[in-house]
Amino acid sequence: MLLAPLYLAQGVWVRFKTPRLPEPPGLRQGVSGQGRSLRLLVTGDSSAAGVGAPSQNQALTGRMVSRLAPKNTVHWRLAAQTGWRSRELRLYLAKLPRVPYDLVLLATGINDLTSNFSLDYCLKKKTRLVAELRNRFTPKFIVVSGMPPVHKFPALPQPLRTFLGKRAKAHDQAVAKFCQTQPDCEHLPLDFSQDPKTLATDGFHPGPQVYDLWAKAVVRTWREK
Repeated sequence: MLLAPLYLAQGVWVRFKTPRLPEPPGLRQGVSGQGRSLRLLVTGDSSAAGVGAPSQNQALTGRMVSRLAPKNTVHWRLAAQTGWRSRELRLYLAKLPRVPYDLVLLATGINDLTSNFSLDYCLKKKTRLVAELRNRFTPKFIVVSGMPPVHKFPALPQPLRTFLGKRAKAHDQAVAKFCQTQPDCEHLPLDFSQDPKTLATDGFHPGPQVYDLWAKAVVRTWREK
């Protein structure tokens, strides 16, 4: 690939230039709401962990719980960490208690993708994660979030942005096709507004507005299943 050295150089530059935002403070598990019991697990990498939000209440899990709690007693848990690739996440999940969940949100894959693993490898790791979730937690329904709209990220220079955007799109297409063959999975494309005002200060992670839209889409997918 003729442009490989340029992609590598731009990737190093982005890592050096982009501020490393912390995971927001707040609870990682709890019980909220009233009504029918619902067990929720949110798992993944930095976006699942809420990077870009000032608190967990304004991050993905917090917004999901807020939308589910009016009609449900939500027993929820967040199992996510910045930088986790699929392998690290799967090993962590294998250590958690065997608790059944009604709804699992899986939001991971970007770290595999940017590590230049092949698309076949990334898909294999994603399907193994789904298998681990089933084996460990017997979930009734798994929402597999798509890749973020990398091709719109202002923090990424060209041509790296286009290159990663194409990889993300190809990965999403493969994951969506896989989910179509699974009775308990649904792929959720992510293509929310990438107006810089809605992003975190690093130009990469979601801000509170995007997390709320994401949570709304997950809850809608769950209710329409």
